[in-house]
Amino acid sequence: MHRFFVPPEWMRGESVIINDELSHQIGRVLRLKAGDRIVILDNSGWEFEVKLIRLGLERVEGEVVGKRPATGEPRIQITLYQGMMKGAKFEFVLQKGTELGVTAFVPMLCERSVAMGRNKKEARWGRIIQEAAEQSRRGRLPILSPTVSFREACQKAQGFSLIPWEEESSRGLKAVLQSWLTGKTADQPLAINLLIGPEGGFSPGEIAYAKGLDILPVSLGKRILRAETAGLAAAAAILYEVGDLG
Repeated sequence: MHRFFVPPEWMRGESVIINDELSHQIGRVLRLKAGDRIVILDNSGWEFEVKLIRLGLERVEGEVVGKRPATGEPRIQITLYQGMMKGAKFEFVLQKGTELGVTAFVPMLCERSVAMGRNKKEARWGRIIQEAAEQSRRGRLPILSPTVSFREACQKAQGFSLIPWEEESSRGLKAVLQSWLTGKTADQPLAINLLIGPEGGFSPGEIAYAKGLDILPVSLGKRILRAETAGLAAAAAILYEVGDLG
């Protein structure tokens, strides 16, 4: 069944009123008909099976026929602080990070970042996240936070925080994660912050600043990963380590 995130106010008890472009997509693009079923998500962590009742040009009405917890949310909350990059690379990170299970994205301006105009991109970024969340059966939309400087990111990243760095040789991601997870129960909430550099990487001064705030530099292995790959690889490794992937 097709899945769609909608504003919570479109849910009215056992009925759903769908407006705007989504009604056009359902009726004209997907050519669904009365009696067909879709899944509606209101970003609450629940998913609602909805039977379509009436389809008009600008309005679709449906009836809730089932409700169940969404199963696509990971056990661990990963906040990805991503150094800004050129072109569509940041959008790639948003899309694939959402598919993997990243909980929140924070665009980050580092010393070697390429500045981008957020205001012009924000609506598009939101659509990318929503479409990826619908495709990957997420139950909640990842949060897209305002752009922050590197120092603001370090100060904002409360709790267990890692900063993958190509110059780190003594502390690997796997060993750090296994040590951190020791003694934690299977139902214990987990959260982690990942700080990923831009295309030029982090400067030594930035790494020193992060260390001063107890953010641990870690290695992702012997190969150097691109800025748009490093965060996704680290997130996948974390999800695998906590038993959420595979």
